[in-house]
Amino acid sequence: MSVAKAQMPEAMAYLKKSDPVLAKLFGKVQPCVLRPSKNYFESLTDAIISQQLSGKAAATIFKRFKALFNDGRFPLPAEVLAKSDAELRSVGVSGSKATYIKNIAAGFEDGLLNFKHINKKTDEEIVEMLVKIKGIGRWTAEMFLIFSLGRPDVFSFGDLGLRNAVKKVYGLRKDPSPARLKQLSAKWCPHRTCASLYLWASLDNRL
Repeated sequence: MSVAKAQMPEAMAYLKKSDPVLAKLFGKVQPCVLRPSKNYFESLTDAIISQQLSGKAAATIFKRFKALFNDGRFPLPAEVLAKSDAELRSVGVSGSKATYIKNIAAGFEDGLLNFKHINKKTDEEIVEMLVKIKGIGRWTAEMFLIFSLGRPDVFSFGDLGLRNAVKKVYGLRKDPSPARLKQLSAKWCPHRTCASLYLWASLDNRL
């Protein structure tokens, strides 16, 4: 099940009842619209390239990465494996990220990353599969659940932006503790993805 645009009103109605503080964001900020992609290799590669980079810098490197391949389409895993690390580094991909991207490509090739019947897998089963690949941590796996699969009930406790947003929206003097985040996010189930999208959007607005 994914968070389609049509599902947002249902999620917002639920959150208005369960958390009036969070509901104050509705109408004040505009969250991004999820557009889940079925090109999972592209999504994971993009996630690796984007780590610790600004959106603009990541987009530039991602575009150059695609341009390494003749027809401009996103390459297949085997095509990436055929490139040398030096070729990947030539477009701005760091040495470690080049290795991680190849690890992902190998995972698709050898079947370690198997997305067959993905809709029948739980969020945690998908995370467990992804983190077996060196270079994919839990945060990257959770972003994949949200932005590539559109899973409706994901909250990433390790995301700095979400922690900062919670501190801001709830007027906390200190960074929220794991216990506080767990308590708050429990109110949002089973619509934690919707809550996350609004919290992220709040960081781009002066409220």
